Amino acid sequence: MANTFGQLFRVTTWGESHGGGVGAVVDGCPPRVPLTEADIQPELDRRRPGQSAIVTPRQESDTVQILSGTFEGLTLGTPIALWVKNEDARPEAYAEMATKFRPSHADYTYHVKYGIRAWPGGGRSSARETVGRVAAGAIAKKLLRTRWGVEILACVLQVQDLCAAVDPDKVTLADIEANPVRCPDPAVAEQMIRLIEQRRAEGDSVGGIILGVARGVPPGWGEPVFDRLEADLAKAMLSLPASKGFDIGSGFAGVRLTGREHNDPFRNIGGRVRTVTNRSGGVQGGISNGETIYFRVAFKPVATIMHEQETVDVHFQNTTLKGRGRHDPCVLPRAVPMVEAMTALVLADHALRHHAQCE
Repeated sequence: MANTFGQLFRVTTWGESHGGGVGAVVDGCPPRVPLTEADIQPELDRRRPGQSAIVTPRQESDTVQILSGTFEGLTLGTPIALWVKNEDARPEAYAEMATKFRPSHADYTYHVKYGIRAWPGGGRSSARETVGRVAAGAIAKKLLRTRWGVEILACVLQVQDLCAAVDPDKVTLADIEANPVRCPDPAVAEQMIRLIEQRRAEGDSVGGIILGVARGVPPGWGEPVFDRLEADLAKAMLSLPASKGFDIGSGFAGVRLTGREHNDPFRNIGGRVRTVTNRSGGVQGGISNGETIYFRVAFKPVATIMHEQETVDVHFQNTTLKGRGRHDPCVLPRAVPMVEAMTALVLADHALRHHAQCE
């Protein structure tokens, strides 16, 4: 399986949902970047289960350990190994899934591809795999912030039909973290929370959209033609569990505009080239233009629901299956730090590629 992401800033994640632990190896991080577990733990705390009433009740401290790659609080330029122990694994809750495929999960496709799968919790296909991504993303965020002043944020923009109004240039981390659903619009956030609680009570689930934002990205990052910045962002986001769609800038809504309405005019403002509008989402021709990068990621409703559904067993015989175990009724609140992490990994990689090639 392709478990490594990036070219210069490379991340390999490892581990299964109900195995001994999960983690990542980060290779290519420059030396002398200040780094301790305290830089990584807050991001994992935002991703961990059991943090509110609208996420899975699985209890994991997700305490990270740096096993290699640092000395006296600084990166060495060598591989950084990160480990998080699984503390609350309950494989017995998935015993029925050993012989039956969960609808809309990766059980069937992993089975037909490999002939074997880690059925407790879904193994590598579980969102637990993203622990390694978020830990590695915290390192990338630290590098981007300290060397280039880049700020990366994400927030919940929409849950089912409930949609918030969010300005990518003004949203703050404090606004996002002010409520458990991580929507910076307080009034809409309350409605989202009630909707998620209602779907959970019904034994059902719900999906929505996350807004990703990167501010302070200098012009020039991105590699045409196949490694366009937005193409790598799209790949990163669509590699996340439950993701189903990606658009950037005006996105699909841009098709309703004419070229005259959609174009971003240039203007010299104080000796710096800026665009008057930002329908491009901070990327033109696959290269950053210095404006705020913003995009949206669609996430489907969680596949595990507490209702009996049609499926087949490992012998491909018709049967039924009802969801069990501990699951999120909505992935969005915990997916926010995942989107931030993948954004950081893409931008850190492109920052290093740009400076290796052009400076």
